[in-house]
Amino acid sequence: MIDQRIIDLYDEYTHQPLSRKEFLRRLAQLAGSTAAAMSLLPLLEPDYALSAGKGASDLFTEYIAYPGANGEMKAYVARPLEEKAYAAVVVIHENRGLNAHIEDVTRRAARAGYLAAAPNALAPLGGTPANEDEARELFRGLKAEDSLANFIGVFGQLSTRKDCNGRFGCVGFCWGGAMANTLAVNVAEMRAAVAFYGRQPVLADVPKIKAAVQLHYAGLDERVNAGMAVYEEALKTAGVEYEQFVYEGVNHAFHNDTSAARYNAEAAQLAWSRTLDFFAKHLG
Repeated sequence: MIDQRIIDLYDEYTHQPLSRKEFLRRLAQLAGSTAAAMSLLPLLEPDYALSAGKGASDLFTEYIAYPGANGEMKAYVARPLEEKAYAAVVVIHENRGLNAHIEDVTRRAARAGYLAAAPNALAPLGGTPANEDEARELFRGLKAEDSLANFIGVFGQLSTRKDCNGRFGCVGFCWGGAMANTLAVNVAEMRAAVAFYGRQPVLADVPKIKAAVQLHYAGLDERVNAGMAVYEEALKTAGVEYEQFVYEGVNHAFHNDTSAARYNAEAAQLAWSRTLDFFAKHLG
């Protein structure tokens, strides 16, 4: 089992302006040597090959483009093969852009019977770099208002499709969890918003939420959980329908099965089953 201090350091590295050089220096200190640190990296960093090899022959998939606030947006779309109108679920990536893991999650939503679409926040900047440090650096340059407009825009794009029935939900992870909360505030036609370990919205905006909200938190995720209680109180005060789950003993990003150190299969499977039950209730 990896020392929790090492997992916390990796979380700091992926969410704070901590250089890779400094991250590796501190990792070597915690691990006891540079060699030990290098042996831990494959467990800490995502291995997207685990997702890229999963097929989609049982689904209709495509990439679409639509106008964005700061350039052309692109999204990965998946749905069942049968040509009919489906409820739509927008899948929102972490702070790395659209990658093989999120495309895999999008296919999971499609296999559950939805028209699933995963926009790429980095599309207007040239797409998702292979190097994750470069991707995170690009995120720091994104304007929040542009990203919000770009994700709001996908709902309008989906509504023009014959395979969309006009019922909308979203699910986001980390950066995408924060975006899911923000979209719940800003997209009146949204029926269901699910946030996995995502930063909470501005509390003053909570009364604007029309959707039902489902929140998944990792028990060891002190950074995100710092805003959990006040958000829940704001939801209660505003009369917003919500569900909140805390998975004790697991880390931020516990749903990401490409990251061995933080993935927790039991919590991930339970949280995803709750997500699908929530969508079935509100999008059916």
